[in-house]
Amino acid sequence: MPTQAPHVTVVGIGADGWAGLAEPARAAVEAADVVIGASRHLDLLPAVDGQERRSWPSPLRAGLPALLDGLTGRRVAAVASGDPLLSGVGSMLIEMLGARRVTVIPALSSVTLARARLGWSAESVAVIRAGDVHAVLRELAPGRRVLVLSADETTPGQVAALLAEHGYGASRMTVLGDLGGDAESRLDSTAETFAGPAPRLNIVAVELDGPLPAGWTAGLPDDAYDHDGQLTKRDLRAAALARLTPAPGQLLWDVGAGAGSVGIEWMRAHPSCRTVAVEADPTRAQRISGNAARLGVPALRVVNGAAPEALADLPAPDAVFIGGGLSRPGLLAACLTALGSGGRLVAHGVTLESEALLAAAYREHGGELSRIQVEHAAPLGSFTGWKPARAVTQWALTVSA
Repeated sequence: MPTQAPHVTVVGIGADGWAGLAEPARAAVEAADVVIGASRHLDLLPAVDGQERRSWPSPLRAGLPALLDGLTGRRVAAVASGDPLLSGVGSMLIEMLGARRVTVIPALSSVTLARARLGWSAESVAVIRAGDVHAVLRELAPGRRVLVLSADETTPGQVAALLAEHGYGASRMTVLGDLGGDAESRLDSTAETFAGPAPRLNIVAVELDGPLPAGWTAGLPDDAYDHDGQLTKRDLRAAALARLTPAPGQLLWDVGAGAGSVGIEWMRAHPSCRTVAVEADPTRAQRISGNAARLGVPALRVVNGAAPEALADLPAPDAVFIGGGLSRPGLLAACLTALGSGGRLVAHGVTLESEALLAAAYREHGGELSRIQVEHAAPLGSFTGWKPARAVTQWALTVSA
């Protein structure tokens, strides 16, 4: 947060520009000494004598503190698209300044306008924010409705290609451009027949049509992942995540991540769940990113480095999973130290040495110590018998106050 900062009134503006603003929004802009915004928004405003106009800094988050420090004591307005609290700069300003220093006067968001054009209720729609379109893949389910906030005119084509690649080419796709403006447009197609063009300002509406590839509960099939054998297997993954307890907005450290399966399924549990996957092997680290994109959580962060050293500068976790490297000196202690009250830790061991570490931790801290062995039916000559997998020792702990 800047050491000194003004009060900022954030005004939402639609494609209809100044004409679409209500009187309170107009008054806030006209009374400002300084108006900040993207050039396309500033160009929609009438000239005001003596008023200074400034563009957002680039990069935005890094440049905002200095910009706001320089405006102390002046009346400041900012203009932003539609609802500034819908993946907008309004949320960022409140995060930096606090809610008391920011007043938001919203306009209709592109999401609201799109739902109105399509007749879709709010509760029936998932909204994907602008960014990596692979996030759409988390939503794949027949009949599900998705609105994608496009980055630019290339986003619809990327969404269409991705859906077709994953068996959802029959999905109905509508590209709505310049919503609320004189140039408003609509283009209907399916994902597999989409050929564009799309306007630069657009939102993509999709009614998904295809097979159900995976659910949101823990324990995806092992073949959902690209891996070299370093994978927390399905039943063990489900057991670990049941104890890690994914919750909205919380952060998991997936330490010794291998193929990244635990961290990926943590993020699939809710769109706001976050993961930092720590993996020493560079090939595996790259593989984690690929798995995360294919399974709809491209925002998963991968740190290529050895723990515990690689943990030093990470944001504090709400939960930690240790799937590999448990016997590295100081690793378990570093993870326990990083967790606050209510934090959860799950660690797996398969060697005598790692089992001894977990047994000692259980004696010292308590928690739950289990030995899990899964057997699968497999051919045994002309019959069928049980084929046991390697037993895994699991220690789970919730940190008390």
